[in-house]
Amino acid sequence: MKLKTLVTNLLAVCLLGCFSACETVDNDRIPAMPVNIDLGNAGLWTTYGVSGYGQYRYFNRDKRVPANFNFTVSTYTGYGGVLLLDGLNGPMAYDAACPYEVSKDAVVSIDSDNLEAVCSKCGSRFNVFDAAGAPVSGPALERRYGMLQLRVFASGMGYVITR
Repeated sequence: MKLKTLVTNLLAVCLLGCFSACETVDNDRIPAMPVNIDLGNAGLWTTYGVSGYGQYRYFNRDKRVPANFNFTVSTYTGYGGVLLLDGLNGPMAYDAACPYEVSKDAVVSIDSDNLEAVCSKCGSRFNVFDAAGAPVSGPALERRYGMLQLRVFASGMGYVITR
């Protein structure tokens, strides 16, 4: 009787592991490129940071976005640029490249009506404000490709964004 119970429990654990593995999101499709944006002092954070749920800002060194930002030799903005936003748990950042398209030219934009990131090329939508960049619809949802989340940590009176 104990052996039957043990086998049944092991089978249940294995099945649970298989089903939960199907629910994982692949958020590591974007090529590894350095990210370093230092907004650690109060003046930089006030000017270039985000300070309210739903606010967002893009950084892209190659395209000089924002135009008046002082990009230094140690400023890096990843593969498709950086999307900085104020989400459910405070400041969050993502590589702005669509994880389905994996192209520097296919970057997401924010749909302000429902606060989702949208790829204009494939139509995929992502919950970047509340669900760590999880896919919501489109081919990225079918493949379970999520946005690459970057590290945002407090530094001085502001934040630093890194990969």
